[in-house]
Amino acid sequence: MPMDKEKETRTSKFLSLVLRHQPETIHLEIDANGWANVQDLLQKINLYAFELTLNELEFVVSNNSKKRFTFSNDLTRIRASQGHSLEINLELQAETPPPVLYHGTATKNLDS
Repeated sequence: MPMDKEKETRTSKFLSLVLRHQPETIHLEIDANGWANVQDLLQKINLYAFELTLNELEFVVSNNSKKRFTFSNDLTRIRASQGHSLEINLELQAETPPPVLYHGTATKNLDS
C-alpha cells in the first residue's frame, strides 16, 4: 500500500537517524552488526515519534532508491545498509577488485 511522499521521506530520514546515528533518540537497541528488532523499532517510533505501520515500514524499505535499509531474511530485524556513524560490523565479505576500477570525480578535483 503506497504512502504519501511526505510521510515516506520523513520515515526514511527518521530511519536513517535511528539506525545509522542515534538509536538512543527512541531508546532503540542495535546489536554489533547494526540489527534492530522490527517490532521494537515500530513500537518505539510509534511511542516517541509518529505513527508507522509494518506495511508502511516495508514500503519505505522496498522503495528506497538508494537501498539504505535491509530486512533480515526472516523479516524480524532491520538495519541500515551504509553510512553509519556508529561502530557497526556489516559482515561484508572482502573481494578482490577488478584490474580496472573507475571512480567518478569532477575534473576540477583531479589534482587534489
